[in-house]
Amino acid sequence: MFETIKVITTIAIVTVLTGCQTLPNTSVKKPTSTVETNPLTARMPAIDRRGYIAYIEEQGVGTAKVSSLYSIRPDGSDRQLIDQLNGYIYAPAWSANGQLLAYSKQAPREHPKIYIYDRSSNTRNLVVNAEGSNMSASFSPDGQDLLYSSTVGGNSDIYKMRLSDGKTQQLTTLPSTEVQPSYAADGKSFVYTSDKVRAGRPRIYRYDFATGNATPVSTNGYVASPQLSLDGQRMAYLNGRKAAVMTLTTGQVVNLAETGLDEPARLSPSGNYAVYPTRRLSVGGQAAGQSNGSLVIHSLSGNTSYAISGQDGGVVRSPIWGR
Repeated sequence: MFETIKVITTIAIVTVLTGCQTLPNTSVKKPTSTVETNPLTARMPAIDRRGYIAYIEEQGVGTAKVSSLYSIRPDGSDRQLIDQLNGYIYAPAWSANGQLLAYSKQAPREHPKIYIYDRSSNTRNLVVNAEGSNMSASFSPDGQDLLYSSTVGGNSDIYKMRLSDGKTQQLTTLPSTEVQPSYAADGKSFVYTSDKVRAGRPRIYRYDFATGNATPVSTNGYVASPQLSLDGQRMAYLNGRKAAVMTLTTGQVVNLAETGLDEPARLSPSGNYAVYPTRRLSVGGQAAGQSNGSLVIHSLSGNTSYAISGQDGGVVRSPIWGR
């Protein structure tokens, strides 16, 4: 969903905190992985079936909201709890090598802050604590930089941070809402969402680092939350109220589903599969589970789908597929 961002007028400097917190053993269940033999994933490219899908599961409402961040293999095995809090977790994003996971976390009466979880050391670091709404992180392909949106300057704009020292550059300076940046795999550009033409009617743009110019991606109607495939041929996004994938060379759009959550699709590392959350009772004729939310994995070539139920019976949101 196109982010509704509260305007914060207090300006602060983005800081990188040096404290590193080691997480407790958070394994939910860790059976021997079946990703190589499970019939649901056996035909997947190795880059997909050996990867992890991070997602958020929410329970409760208002002050009783509890958000949990999990990772899981695409066959439903090896589910791990990464983080949990009384509050909200938003927009996880993997680094290109699948070792780091960035996400926003908002405790009650606090602004959203961006953390990075390191899978190899089981630690997390607070990296963006600007006085504002800090959302939708995206790693550069080399893992050296982080794009994100923030209201630190009043309007929501897109910033680029060098992770080694926290040096930050503001990339957009418009009086409109610029959010949801997502790097292209070559690192030369990124796509993002903006309502600069008409407030409340977002469009998708591509920003070129070499020129500093942004050009619209050809789409129709209400669109948001773009993600490019690694080969640059496809774009997953929210098309109206549907999770969708576009082939950029032809403009052909495949609307996968109206999820009931206004959530976009996200592509697998190979670009041959898409994942999205749903609250519907069945997927492709298959029961989606007894929980309120499930992950749906859809083959873009075979037009087949299967579902993985959530862990806690809550609402499943924002899945992202990494290596």
